[in-house]
Amino acid sequence: MTELTPAAPEERRELPRRKGSPMVRAALAAYLLLIVYASWFPFTGWRSTGLEPWSFLNLTPPRYWTGFDVAVNIVGYIPLGMLLVPSMFPKIRGAWAVLLTAVIGVLVSGSMEAVQTYLPSRVPSNLDFLTNSLGCFAGAFIGVAGARSYLNESRLFQVRRRWFASYGSQGLVLLALWPLAQIYPQGYLFGHGQVLPIFSEWLSSWFNTNIDLVALLRPGAAMSVEQYWLSETIITACGMSGAVLAMLCMLRRGAPRLRLVGLMVAAALVFKTLASSLLFTPDNAWVWITPGAQGGFLIGLIMLAGLAFAPQVAQRRLAIVTLVLSLIVVNTIPANPYFVSTLQGWVQGKFLNFNGAAQFLSLLWPFFALWFLILPSHKRNRQ
Repeated sequence: MTELTPAAPEERRELPRRKGSPMVRAALAAYLLLIVYASWFPFTGWRSTGLEPWSFLNLTPPRYWTGFDVAVNIVGYIPLGMLLVPSMFPKIRGAWAVLLTAVIGVLVSGSMEAVQTYLPSRVPSNLDFLTNSLGCFAGAFIGVAGARSYLNESRLFQVRRRWFASYGSQGLVLLALWPLAQIYPQGYLFGHGQVLPIFSEWLSSWFNTNIDLVALLRPGAAMSVEQYWLSETIITACGMSGAVLAMLCMLRRGAPRLRLVGLMVAAALVFKTLASSLLFTPDNAWVWITPGAQGGFLIGLIMLAGLAFAPQVAQRRLAIVTLVLSLIVVNTIPANPYFVSTLQGWVQGKFLNFNGAAQFLSLLWPFFALWFLILPSHKRNRQ
């Protein structure tokens, strides 16, 4: 009978390096959803134009295009290639990873353009198809060059392993997307997940009549200024607390909690300020600082200061409660008239794809966060 000998130290050190990264795969899934939403936004007016879905595959150059369009299409698909390569590691590596990534990029880009044939607000283009495919191909080379550093050999990975729980890859992707979710203009600071107005538009279009789900849930007189103020305070406090508590329940004991909380909140406010300045005018950079937002922000900071070192079970449950409460309030109050007038000044223009991706994050981030918070993997994190 052959005696089993333990692996040499060098072999034991090599084993972890051959594992893939769940965080990279979770990021890939999130980015694919962003591409789908951005490519098919605004998801209305579906109809057949009489053209074949593959009619964009021709040699005729588009009539209208700019260098900006080409650059955005290439850059937008580079992260897809960068994420595909390490997602296939270690089963597929090197030249085969680049080849397979290029094929996937062509299929994804072609599918997005083909479906746009049925959207009157979108125009499928062979130039978009080509530049998107090239962007994914370029991202594949970047991914191959840095695949090992993305996985188990980088300082970032070592920090992630020291500070965050082992089974929190999906949560880390969500945390990275939360500051980006602030880009889309929102009626209330951290007021994500306002889906009832969109559902109302869809139902009104389908049944050819005016349907307002918010008014059905909240009949009666219009809200006063004080009620809007109180609602924004609740939304801001609960939205910020829920997002930060989702991070806190993933941290290990030695992690610098207060610094990470400050970094996460500061990143969100920076993105909010830059987006308000770029999408509207520089004068509107601080338009989100309202009395209700200020009060909610202070209340949220007080809540987080008291819960930063609470048990992980309590942090996770309170994150669920605060996110649900924020969703209830933001979906049961009428649109803020001041915000509606401000939004009319937003000229989307070339940023139609970007607008779709930003709205996707703003609408669905809290729902993905709730899904993550109820995963059974949190029990393993506590162990």
